[in-house]
Amino acid sequence: MKVLQPERTLASLPGGASLGQDAHAALLGLPVAVYATALRRMQEGASAAAADLLADPENTSRVERLPLKEGAKVMVFGDSLTSEPQSWAVIVREMLATRRGADAITWTIRAVAGETTTQGLVRVGEVASVQPDWVIFFFGTNDARTQGPRATKTLVHPEETARNLAELRQRVVRETTARCLFISPPAVDEARAAVHPGLARFGVGFRNEDLARVAAIVRDGGGPVIDLFSALGAPPPPDLLTGDGLHFTLAGQRRLAREVIRGWSELA
Repeated sequence: MKVLQPERTLASLPGGASLGQDAHAALLGLPVAVYATALRRMQEGASAAAADLLADPENTSRVERLPLKEGAKVMVFGDSLTSEPQSWAVIVREMLATRRGADAITWTIRAVAGETTTQGLVRVGEVASVQPDWVIFFFGTNDARTQGPRATKTLVHPEETARNLAELRQRVVRETTARCLFISPPAVDEARAAVHPGLARFGVGFRNEDLARVAAIVRDGGGPVIDLFSALGAPPPPDLLTGDGLHFTLAGQRRLAREVIRGWSELA
């Protein structure tokens, strides 16, 4: 449930937001009590990670310097690296609630596992109804994904990724007064990803050269960017990644949150 996140996937479908934990647990083949306990533990882990980061005065100062006015609204779009119950986005939300609760900042996560920048274009229209002050985009990992043992292309061609990211920016500019912040996809541990049964079962593959290409597109697109590909290395440190070499452990998500806070605070 850390990776699949039915609560987010179903919420993106018509009527899906009204479905409760019974439906979420059933999709994963888990008893409701087991699902609820696991979800609560992950949420508690995110809260603990936020508290751990705030124990460092430098991180506390960065949170306080974030360019968010009183009553600010933030929307976050992304894939499974953002949508999981203890993601960097949840950790940052907890940090803001702790240090800037009086500012009444609204933090909305609109992330769905497996999405590409193309699918992000389908959902970006949601920003118009919210009229946020900031929109954070963390897409691109699945654009670089391949399918099958002898794949000859990524799911989204790099030229199309560039056009999609440009259109995401323009949609925000045309339809809102929000500022955009883009996050580049990080590298993966290719060796772990290549042999992981959960990925191999579906023929899913990743190459860091493809992810580097997407990261460069994000960096060159204009506007504020947090470059996780460069910050974390290729591959990232082993302790930051789960067994599939793709998704992040709680320690990894805490590191992502720290990188986002650091880069975002410098825009103030």
